[in-house]
Amino acid sequence: MYKKFLKGSIFIALTMLASCSDTNYKFKLETTKKAIFGEKASINFQQVEGNAIDSVHLYVSGKRVNNKEKNITINTADFGVGKHLVSAIAFYPDNSKKINNAIEVYANTSPSLYQYEIINTYPHDSKAYTQGLEYHNGFLYETTGKRGKSTLRKVAIETGEVLQKTALEDRYFGEGMTIFNKQIYWLTWQSRKGFIYNLDTFEEQGEFTYEKSKEGWGLTHDDTELIKSDGSNKIWFLDPTTLKEKRNIQAYTNKLALKELNELELINGKLYANYWKKPLIAIINPKSGIVEGIINLKGLVKEMQKTQRLVDEDDVLNGIAYDAENNRIFVTGKHWGKLFEIKIQKQ
Repeated sequence: MYKKFLKGSIFIALTMLASCSDTNYKFKLETTKKAIFGEKASINFQQVEGNAIDSVHLYVSGKRVNNKEKNITINTADFGVGKHLVSAIAFYPDNSKKINNAIEVYANTSPSLYQYEIINTYPHDSKAYTQGLEYHNGFLYETTGKRGKSTLRKVAIETGEVLQKTALEDRYFGEGMTIFNKQIYWLTWQSRKGFIYNLDTFEEQGEFTYEKSKEGWGLTHDDTELIKSDGSNKIWFLDPTTLKEKRNIQAYTNKLALKELNELELINGKLYANYWKKPLIAIINPKSGIVEGIINLKGLVKEMQKTQRLVDEDDVLNGIAYDAENNRIFVTGKHWGKLFEIKIQKQ
């Protein structure tokens, strides 16, 4: 009995000693709170209490940025615009402690403003709750949303006729889509899942899950990656083979973060993104996240209202498609009875 008591006492004493030892170490992590893209930002680690530590590792957005230094500067252009987590992990005998801070980086220029000109107007299914839109080989491919109404369609541009169609199970809320390597990738909203279809037959070929982003909103691609929005200011880049989210950028102007980015399209190397519930399209640099332009399409809403009453608050601009061969941009909206071909011009 005594031996058990002695062992228990020793264990409690050692636990208390380790706990007291850990609390004797206190640190402070100071950063430049706000910076302009391309400027230097400082990270300063200080030990307030405790014996000398073995080392400290400094990270910005998960990337190690120091060797042995405790006070450093970073070039914000290496990380892009947005709010970046700064972490310091202090190592000392038999233990470590992590503390966090942040640096918020804003664009170094204000976005250019763009007007538009209507080149052509085509019919569009007014029952389509448009989520994704893409041009491919002379046709439009479109996905629609709402549970029980989520469809994938191949559409004739000139007539708006639906030539081919398939649907998701009723439990899924369909979102954006893109065509890559003869396959269609289609997101769902809050199910953290996407589906893969054969481009020619619309036969389902597989599925994938979101691991880092919580929701699926818009989808496009470049030559090597799929590019996904999640309803925040973040845009994710996915490996087309594993469909894992490799990294993200954050969309920022010189004043604020652009939240609720929706449908996406890559046009001439720039990302075009719908705002949710706003008749605007942001033009975003896919490397830095800087919002380089804003296209004001408020006039298209008025144009729609000449012939159709938009009764639902969700009947908003959404859907961007690009015909690269003929340099044509198409836009539409949820439940809009028209598809517009537009040409944009800088003000």
